[in-house]
Amino acid sequence: MNIGIYGGSFNPPHLGHLIVLESVQDQLRFDKVLFIPAANPPHKNDPTLAPSADRLEMTRLAIEGNAVFQASDIEIKRDGRSYSIDTLDSLAAEHPGDKFSLIIGADNFLEFETWKSAQAILTKAEVVVMNRQGFSVQPGKNEFVRMVRFVHVPDIGISSTDIRRRVKLGRSIRYLVPQSVENYIRRKGLYRD
Repeated sequence: MNIGIYGGSFNPPHLGHLIVLESVQDQLRFDKVLFIPAANPPHKNDPTLAPSADRLEMTRLAIEGNAVFQASDIEIKRDGRSYSIDTLDSLAAEHPGDKFSLIIGADNFLEFETWKSAQAILTKAEVVVMNRQGFSVQPGKNEFVRMVRFVHVPDIGISSTDIRRRVKLGRSIRYLVPQSVENYIRRKGLYRD
């Protein structure tokens, strides 16, 4: 089985996530794409991070109806920081013989050399890098550029940071997140503080 892995804080998951991953799926045809909310993202220290159970449930709601997309609690169940290498090792143990592709944005790729066991990640999974507006990968400045696969996805001007700000200000988030996610945010009172 060919499995795509897409991790993030999903704080909250939004239509931009779904649009770009559908574009990746359209190009690479994975058997399954795992959306993996991070319990404790190593590169983010965000005081507005919603509880992991809420982010997992919002992710489930966001991908509902797409037979290829699946939410995974693999990082939430694990204590401590969420490192991609640990997730890959756990997934390989659970799915021996399957092929994995780690899907990241160009913004993450620009700091890939700082990731825990970056070189080992490349031996365990194909790294698929999506373009992201405002982030340019310069071939000579990144040692990993020839070891990854680049895919072009639509530039979507939606961000979780903006959505949280809008909720806090009492502004509309309609058409930025799936209706089910908006309903969940309102019902649970997330991002108001």
